[in-house]
Amino acid sequence: MPRRWESCCLAPCNRVMLTRKEYHVPVKLRAALSALLVSSCIALAQTNDVNWSDMLDAAQQWAQDNLDEDMLGALRNGEQQKVREFLSGFLNYLKGDQVTDMARLRETAGVVLPILNAHEETQPYAAWLRTRQDYFDVADELRTATQRPKSESGQPMPPMAKPSYQAAQELWIGRVSRRPWPKGADQWVQKLKTVFHREGVPVALVWMAEVESGFDARAQSPAGAVGMFQLMPMTARQYGLSLWPWDQRRQPEPSARAAARYLRHLHTRFGDWRLAVAAYNSGPGTVQRLLQRQGANDLERIASHLPAETQMYVPKVEATILRREGKKLATLKTP
Repeated sequence: MPRRWESCCLAPCNRVMLTRKEYHVPVKLRAALSALLVSSCIALAQTNDVNWSDMLDAAQQWAQDNLDEDMLGALRNGEQQKVREFLSGFLNYLKGDQVTDMARLRETAGVVLPILNAHEETQPYAAWLRTRQDYFDVADELRTATQRPKSESGQPMPPMAKPSYQAAQELWIGRVSRRPWPKGADQWVQKLKTVFHREGVPVALVWMAEVESGFDARAQSPAGAVGMFQLMPMTARQYGLSLWPWDQRRQPEPSARAAARYLRHLHTRFGDWRLAVAAYNSGPGTVQRLLQRQGANDLERIASHLPAETQMYVPKVEATILRREGKKLATLKTP
């Protein structure tokens, strides 16, 4: 594309941001959208009849209304149903607070991952799920190690007791201690550490990208988080990223900068890196409410009340940083 058209088209487009969750655009569809935008830009350069706002609003609305179905459209009907049911169930378990329930999806996850990985359109979901496959194994180990309370005669079976944070932490340390560096880490870790250092955040926290995405910038969650650091649209925009027409969350260094700034804000708010990491995953409002409700000021006293995903996420991040940097999350120092 001639540079004059690039200047005309891309700079204004970068200021248009999605207001709902962001989706992966398949190659053919992305090319078609790009061609549409370029041709419209050329028309705009030649006449003043095209209204930028109306044109981009229409393109944005079309994308919001159609790209989710397009992402799963590559799957056969039977596969679509299986994937939808699994993703829906998994998200429900992640939002709940009974972490051992995730063990029920262990076998189905092993079936769904190859389906997602087999199609370009659904590979962002596969990248997201791949880094969470070990959640099912750990949930199963926690379920096995946790004793169910005895039920009274004639009474319903009581719920499974919640495992302690220490139990989850020990399992994660043992599991992660044997892992080699993930693919992509060699290329990106030092660059991302430079970004974190410039933002005044402990550089060891770049390993959150291993937990979030396995350093795969394509990763996308069904809830709409995207990129190596799995940023949601609102957070990405708040910390300076553009989402339309190209999503900067998929660019490692800009996404690292936004993630570092968000982490710095969370640490300023909570004064503790473990709580900051928990808030990064579950939201600062969730952490704040639990601290107030439990009369607590540390993670371990609220851990069993956090969403199940966060109960997995924080000890996994701790174990990963210990494995990669030999440092404890709770004692990280700000540069």
